[in-house]
Amino acid sequence: MSGTSLDGLDAAYCGFTRNDDKWQYELLGTFFVPYPHELQKELQNIYHESARNLVHWNLELGKWYGKVVRDQVLQMKWQPDFIASHGQTIFHDPAKGYTTQIGDAMALHLAAGIPVIADFRHLDVLLGGQGAPLVPIGDKHLFSDYDFRLNIGGFANISFEKDGETIAYDISAANIIINDLACKLGKPYDHNGELGAKGILDPLLLNTLNQLDFYKAKPPKSLGYEWVENEVWPALSQSDLSLTDQLHTYYHHLAFQISNAILNQKDNGKLLITGGGAHNSFLVELIRYYSKNTRIILPDKNIIDYKEAIIFAFLGLLRWLGEPNTLSSATGASQDSSGGIIYNNIHPKK
Repeated sequence: MSGTSLDGLDAAYCGFTRNDDKWQYELLGTFFVPYPHELQKELQNIYHESARNLVHWNLELGKWYGKVVRDQVLQMKWQPDFIASHGQTIFHDPAKGYTTQIGDAMALHLAAGIPVIADFRHLDVLLGGQGAPLVPIGDKHLFSDYDFRLNIGGFANISFEKDGETIAYDISAANIIINDLACKLGKPYDHNGELGAKGILDPLLLNTLNQLDFYKAKPPKSLGYEWVENEVWPALSQSDLSLTDQLHTYYHHLAFQISNAILNQKDNGKLLITGGGAHNSFLVELIRYYSKNTRIILPDKNIIDYKEAIIFAFLGLLRWLGEPNTLSSATGASQDSSGGIIYNNIHPKK
């Protein structure tokens, strides 16, 4: 799993069991490998690069994924049945019928020597869906003890059950904004929200952000960097505020939008928070403030950091079994589907 924060590769080695249609998971191991500097720099800029450059780094990223996984598997003596790879999202505009994740799956497969399942979003988009979010089916089967499941990564997304269906959608941009503002302030990220906490709330900017059209749209809906570039950055840059005040105000905006998504459904629900944002104490306290009676649960660090990797392993398993792994109630597609392409072309030498 590699998210829009572009910090590196998260991987979870998982086992799954099913009894009477109830799934359980076991987290057998995890690892995180940061992107090499050159690769990270290229990924940060590739949105604006040429098609030739995109093809090149798609291949290089797939090779790097494969080497990293192969080295870890050999070191830990793991025996995975397959690798489920999300890839790195570069373009996401389902309204125009496309979504693009790079990290060439065949190159990954050849480098790792293990079957690979990848390209999870494409089929859903072709069926008229958003291609996102994909984690709801994992939330439904593996994390059903919570009323709401919130993940705060590059974007914040949520899932919950309503009238017998799983509803899920992207709420807003999160660490993709926070990390960039922190970098402009000389830090790679905002540890515990310490930079943002020093700022002052600007009501005018807060209102401008809260009035963005995306928040008025009903689910299913999803976000990509296109929205951040066209909507969020212009609002921030036109405010004439200091970077610290922009960051502080954005924290309030994000916490308000998250809380609004929860309180529109239930005012005393049980909320699971995972992803990098769960480590940001300033952000969590603002969510607690805005969401009033909501009971906030911060799980074990491994679940905070690797929940999405666990769920993508589960998506891979469902695809391996030929069972639906994408819910149309969450994406808006014409039907549920089993997304992902299986790469398994290596045969033993005779």
